[in-house]
Amino acid sequence: MRTYGKSGPWVVVLHGGPGASGHMAPLARMLSSYFRVVEPFQRRSTGDRPLTVERHVEDLAEVISDLGGARPILVGSSWGAMLGLAFAAADPEAVAGVVLIGCGTFDEVARAEFHRALRHRMDALTRGELERLDRETVNADDRLRAKANLLLPLYCHDPETLEMEDDVIDAAANAETWTDMLRLQAEGVYPAAFSRIECPVLMLHGHADPHPGQLIRKSLEAHLPQLEYREWEACGHYPWVERQVKEEFLEVLVGWLKQVGPKGE
Repeated sequence: MRTYGKSGPWVVVLHGGPGASGHMAPLARMLSSYFRVVEPFQRRSTGDRPLTVERHVEDLAEVISDLGGARPILVGSSWGAMLGLAFAAADPEAVAGVVLIGCGTFDEVARAEFHRALRHRMDALTRGELERLDRETVNADDRLRAKANLLLPLYCHDPETLEMEDDVIDAAANAETWTDMLRLQAEGVYPAAFSRIECPVLMLHGHADPHPGQLIRKSLEAHLPQLEYREWEACGHYPWVERQVKEEFLEVLVGWLKQVGPKGE
């Protein structure tokens, strides 16, 4: 876990992947001028028992319990946005708000559109390189990192950098956690459980993100009537690196966090 900032309400940033810790550091640094920020690294796979969404929620509860009774705002990216919703549904009183950046999918329709968009953006060279990585890269962590780096440009519009500052890539954690999330969706747990969430929820999305923002929004609105939505045309999966919207994204995010965050902290 890393911490940033010395004053202001608490914000907890949640990385994506699952199993891709570290990439929220640039955003955490940006927010540290206004807030006290915690960047937890989610639990890695140990191989003895598969990771579950519930285990990640329990771990996040421990992080929040160390904040001296504060009700933080959760700011999650991709899978981290999904984790933020899962936590807020499990303990609605524990958080003051949830921000979803490039949120992942909660149904087969949105997931099919995501995969279609990625396939459409791939050229023959990229497809060939993915096949080569599957054949030749034995270590699963190395293979996942290489694939993520190869596909990263397909997730962006006009990025200032493609350096994501990933600290650890854990392929087993990725597979175990995502398998459990898909199970929970198939059983109807998510997104229905999000009806328990009472705090404000803000969804920030890039139109160029292969994750279909409007479809994901539609799947959430029935359970989150308080959901606010903002989408940028010239923006991909990571708005804080997008040249054309970075400043506006930060302005919108900081303004909302100040408005929702507990006063007097």
